[in-house]
Amino acid sequence: MRRALDTSNLELNETIVSIRRVAKTVKGGRNMRFSVTVVVGDGEGHVGVGLGKALEIPEAVRKATEDAKKNVILVPTVGTTIPHRQLGIFGAGKVLLMPAAPGTGVIAGSSVRTVLEAAGIKDIRAKSIGSNNTGNMAYATMEGLKALTTAEEVARKRGKTKEEVLG
Repeated sequence: MRRALDTSNLELNETIVSIRRVAKTVKGGRNMRFSVTVVVGDGEGHVGVGLGKALEIPEAVRKATEDAKKNVILVPTVGTTIPHRQLGIFGAGKVLLMPAAPGTGVIAGSSVRTVLEAAGIKDIRAKSIGSNNTGNMAYATMEGLKALTTAEEVARKRGKTKEEVLG
C-alpha cells in the first residue's frame, strides 16, 4: 500500500473536472449546494483527485483542491507510458488503462484524459466501461494508476532479479 506523499515541495497544477449543482429537498424547499471534482498534478508522475462541496463554487473548489493534495500518488512509468494493462474500478465506473507505443498520445475520454495528462503520461490508451459519471471515472482512473507495479517491485517481492521475472 502506497502512503500519501508530501505535496509541499511539488508544483501542482489544478484542473476542474466537474462542477455540479446538487439539491437536498427539505421541509422549507430545496437546499442548493455545489459539488466540485478537481485533479491536481505536476506532469511528472504525481497526481491526485479530490471532491469538495460548499454553498459557493470558489469555496467548493478550494476544498476539492485541499482534498486532492491529500490524495496525491506517484505513478510508476516505463518511458512515456505505463508498465502494464490495468483495470481501475470505483463504484460502477471502470477504466481500462493500456500501455501504448511512443508517439501514440493520450487516447482517453472525459475526466480520464485530465487525470492521465496531469500525471504526465504521454502515451496511453484508455477505455471507460460502465458508468460515465465524471467523478467516478476520475476516481476509477486513480485506482488503476495506484495498482500499477514495475518489474523491479515485483522482482523484489518475489526475491528474484528483474531479468528472472521478465523471462
